[in-house]
Order: sequence, then C-alpha cells, then structure tokens
Amino acid sequence: MRRALTTGLALYLALGGVLSSPVQVQAPFELNRENISEVEDIPASAKPPRQLRGRFLHITDMHPDPLYQVGGSVSSACHRNKPKKDTQRAGYLGTPYKDCDSPLTLTDYTLDYLEQHWAEHIDFVIWTGDSARHDNDRKNPRTPKNIYDLNRQMTKRMEQIFLSKGIPVVPTIGNNDVWRPNSITLEYSTIWKSFIPFSSYGVFQRGGYFIVDVIPDTLAAISLNTMYFYDSNKAVGGCEYTQPNDPGNLQLDWLGVQLGIFRDKGISVWLMGHIPPTPDLYFPECYYRYTEISLRFQDTIVGHLFGHMNIDHVNQGFDTLFEDDITGGGKVVVEAHKGLDKVLLKDFSELPEDVDYGDYGVINVSPSVVPTYFPSFRVFNYNISAEAVQEALDTKERRHRGETFLRPPPHGHRKPDPGKPREKQCKKAEFKDSWRCHFSKGDWHSDPEAPSRKNGLMSPLGFAQYYLPDVENANETYTPKWELEYMTYGLSVFEKNRTDEPQEVIPRMNLPKSLRNGGGGKYAPYSLNDLTIPSWIELARKLGNGENRKLRKKFREYMFMGHGEAV
Repeated sequence: MRRALTTGLALYLALGGVLSSPVQVQAPFELNRENISEVEDIPASAKPPRQLRGRFLHITDMHPDPLYQVGGSVSSACHRNKPKKDTQRAGYLGTPYKDCDSPLTLTDYTLDYLEQHWAEHIDFVIWTGDSARHDNDRKNPRTPKNIYDLNRQMTKRMEQIFLSKGIPVVPTIGNNDVWRPNSITLEYSTIWKSFIPFSSYGVFQRGGYFIVDVIPDTLAAISLNTMYFYDSNKAVGGCEYTQPNDPGNLQLDWLGVQLGIFRDKGISVWLMGHIPPTPDLYFPECYYRYTEISLRFQDTIVGHLFGHMNIDHVNQGFDTLFEDDITGGGKVVVEAHKGLDKVLLKDFSELPEDVDYGDYGVINVSPSVVPTYFPSFRVFNYNISAEAVQEALDTKERRHRGETFLRPPPHGHRKPDPGKPREKQCKKAEFKDSWRCHFSKGDWHSDPEAPSRKNGLMSPLGFAQYYLPDVENANETYTPKWELEYMTYGLSVFEKNRTDEPQEVIPRMNLPKSLRNGGGGKYAPYSLNDLTIPSWIELARKLGNGENRKLRKKFREYMFMGHGEAV
C-alpha cells in the first residue's frame, strides 16, 4: 500500500521566476563555499538586501466580510440585527464556532500584528486562498465584483506589509475566490500581478497555477489551482484518463514536467494549494495522479501546504494507490469536521510496523484566520545552517565530478509489480481506463538523504502556531492578544549556549515569558526534532497508541482549539 502522511499543517511550494513588480526582491541564496558566513551561520550572499531568517509564514482562509455587523444575529450570517429573538450575537473581532465570516476589524488586526511582530523575521509568505466572504446570505448574494474587490484589498495589504520589504508572497486560488470554479479570468492576472513571476504569467492566465523562486536556485514554491481537482466542481472532467485535455490532467502534466526540471537542477520544492488532497475532497482520478506524482518526486518535494479545512489536523492520505485489489472499498466521508479526530487516530493506529518511508509524503493543513474556532496562523522554520549548506556543497561538488547527484538518479524504489490480480482487474471495463492501470513503470525518486527524509538544507524543522483566544469577549475597549498556542519543537532548542542549533527558531520578542525563562513545557507537546517524514510517522505512531491518552487529548484539543469537538 502506498500512503502519504498528511499533517495538520499547511504547505507551500514554489517554482522558478522573478517578481514582475519593481519592488525589492529576495536576495539569491547561492551555494558558494566562500559565501558561508561565520556570523549567524547564514551565507553572506543572502544579506544584501535581506538576510535569510530560515522562516516562512503560512496564512489561510481569511474570509473578510465587509457586511459583518457587530451585534448582528448569527442566523443572518452576522449581517443584520433581525431576527431579534436570536440570542447569539456577532462579536467585535469575530464570532467563534458559528457560520459567520471575519469582520474587517479581525483581518486588519491580524495583518497589523504580522507586520509589527513577524514581517522582519520571515523569508516568504504562503497564502493559501479564500480571501473573500462566503456566499451564505440569500438577502445579500455575493457577486463577482465583491470577490475581486475583497481580493484586491487583501492583496494591497500583503504588498504593503511583505512585498515592499522584498518578501515574496505566493497566493493560491480558493473555492471562495472565484465566481465559477473554472472562470480563471484576467482578473487575478491583474490583481496578483506583483506576485506572479513574468516567466509564469502565461501559464497562470491559462490555468491559474504558477511557480515562484522564493530562494533562487535553491527553493521554489508551486501554487496549484486545486479547483480543477475539487469534486464539488462539476464543470470539469475530474482528471479522467480518457480526457487528456481535462484542465486537471493538463495541470498535473505540467506539474510533473516542472518537478522533473527542479529535480535535475537540485532545487527543493514546496507544493501548495487551497483544497488538500484527500479521497473525500478530490475526484478519484485527480487524487490518484496527485499521489503518484508526489511520491515519484519525493526527493524533490519538501512538503505540501494547504488550507480550506479551517482546523489543525494530521491525517493520512494517498491510500490504495497500488494495492492488488483496486476495486476500492468506498471512501471515508466525514461530515464537516465531526468524527475526523477518530478517523485520523484510527489511521495512525494501523500504521505498519515495517515502514518504507519512500511510500509517504507530508501534507500540512493549517487552521484559518476566520474564527471557525479561533483565528490562527503558522510560522515554519527550515534549515539554512552552515552545516547544511556545507553538506549540500559537498554533494554538489561530487555531482560535478560525476560521483553522485544532489538529487540522486533513480535508484532502488520502484513502483511495485502490479501482479496477476491487478493485471486481471485492469482488463475489466470499469478499471482499464483508470490512471492506476496506466501509471509509468519508471522509478520513483526516493532518496533517504533528501530534505523530506533527513534533516538537511531546506528541510522543515518545525512550526509555531499562534492563535487569538478569548476573541468572543473582545470589544472597543478590550482587545485580546495573539498568543503562542503550541509548537512542534522540544524545549531543548531554547537552551542557552547550544552549539547544535544555530538558528533562532522563534524570535525572542514573540516568545511567552515562560519560554524565555526556561519553562513553558505546555507549549511543546510533541518535541519533534524536525518535520521530515520519519519524524511525522514517529508522532503518528505515538498518537495511534491508545495508551498515550494525554498526548491524544492534546491532539484533539489542538484540532478543535480547545472547543473539545467539531462545530
């Protein structure tokens, strides 16, 4: 069975290009031995005009709503006072656990906080969509103008806060960012002109996906248009094998080509989008193709970043891709978020004892700014240490001498032989035109030394999740503060005089007092060494063990942000 571990995080991925607007751009991170700085272990070439920090922001699902009315009834989507008998009323900074979007006071407060506390401490921004309100009010139906105007407003703020400082911003299209799922018009080509590299402009105009070279020649992010994979979009063909010109197939064809190019160049990639790849959200054939491509280029893809779900969770995907029995037993469909925690913990408990890490990938699904629970965002840390640079340089030099490759050539991890049962099933009419019966028989590029498998240059090291508790009690005189909810790091990274952890994982100004003073154990429930595939699988095993009740309880608390259950 080929599977991929999907984490409760959001992931971001980029491919080459330069910013098309005349703003300060990210300085190249060149792998030259003489550029390894003795100061802060960061290559000197990254310092003019900005020094790499080894961090990036993931923000998703802001859903700003200009119709939001403080004191409005929840049953009116927080838009009107009526009905007066409705005792549930809209709060000043939002209304958690209800079907209301974000007041502009919340989106402004969030972006102001990011500008003041994080903009100087990150290298790029992953922005995974849904930057317009839901169409949930029959008396005020959403129009294309509403959608585009809200996205223009959000784009302007992101430009002012980040792009003006030379920090790349990589957006993606959410299901609430389009009037019709397939109407990828010239509107976003104009709205996001400052974010889309000139080299990707034509591709974006045709399909709504593009590449950003967030650290030139080293790290890229690929922004996917997941509307072509989303099974609620009935206007597309769902990546059917018999429809090669289906927009989903065309996008995945393009993705495979780009990943092959990046692999040849030794460039690591984050994949990002709005709708996460799961069997209950993607068309089956789109899911199979995305899975196969993700595992085929596991040595190139650092991880995957998504939004849409509005909750923090870790789940497993990429099931039953190469099982002999391809009839399928139906997919698990969880109504909204209810029962998702039980499904995930059950999946974790069924992890095989003998794990082949080449069969997995990490999909990060991040919680939202819109207060489905509490407003939230994440800041990831990734490896740019001098030691990691040195190892990458040594590998690169061996490659130039013909001894090896930064991303080794295909070796040792082949798609399994389908076997006679599979061959027999693939001859049947209902299966012969499935992608599962037509995948390439070539090698999957699975490398134990890749940054997704072993902590090295560009490997994700961890994340810190911030949230806005007590938001329901906010008013004009009381504003709750953004707080650290939890982090994946262990407390050891904050020990003084450490020699093996040169990067500052969280700026001191953004740490709670207890962590600054040597305490803060409540913020470190997982204590992961890094966010590589083996580390996530180790955590999944612990969560799957029913005896680890305290850890499982924490997992549920973080999933629903202390609410105890789904809403």
